Amino acid sequence: MVFQKINYKTDLNHRQKENYNFHKISSLLADYGFNCIRLSDDYEGADFLAIHINNSDILKIQLKGRLTFEAKYLEKNLYICFPYNGDWYLYPHDDLWKKVSLIHNAPNTISWSKGAYSFPKPNDPISILLNEYKLSVDDI
Repeated sequence: MVFQKINYKTDLNHRQKENYNFHKISSLLADYGFNCIRLSDDYEGADFLAIHINNSDILKIQLKGRLTFEAKYLEKNLYICFPYNGDWYLYPHDDLWKKVSLIHNAPNTISWSKGAYSFPKPNDPISILLNEYKLSVDDI
C-alpha cells in the first residue's frame, strides 16, 4: 500500500471532515493530558468528551469549523473547539460569549435572533480574546 496524503478541502465530505478534525484535536489534547471519547450521538450538545488524566476534569466539547456561538449551547457547560489559520482553539462557550457580547454587536443581529452567530474570520478585537484559548502544538 502506498500512503498518500489527502486534501482536506477537496477530498473529504462534511462527515469525513468532522472525523478528521476529531482525530486532529484528540491528538493535540493528548499533549494536555486528555483522552477523547467520540460520542455516537450529541450529549447535551457535545460531539465528544475529553477526560483529563487527573480523573476529575471532564470537558463536553462541540467541534465546529469556525468560531461559533449558539443559544442552544447556553448554560450547558460546553466547550467549543475549532481550527483557524493552522491553530486550534478551545473555549468555554458561555464565558467567551459574554466577553464577545461586550465588544461586538453579535447579540443584536438577525443571526443571533435566529439562535446562532459565527465568525468566519474574527476581527482584531475578537482575535485578541481568542488568544487565551489557543492550544499550542508540542513537539514530541
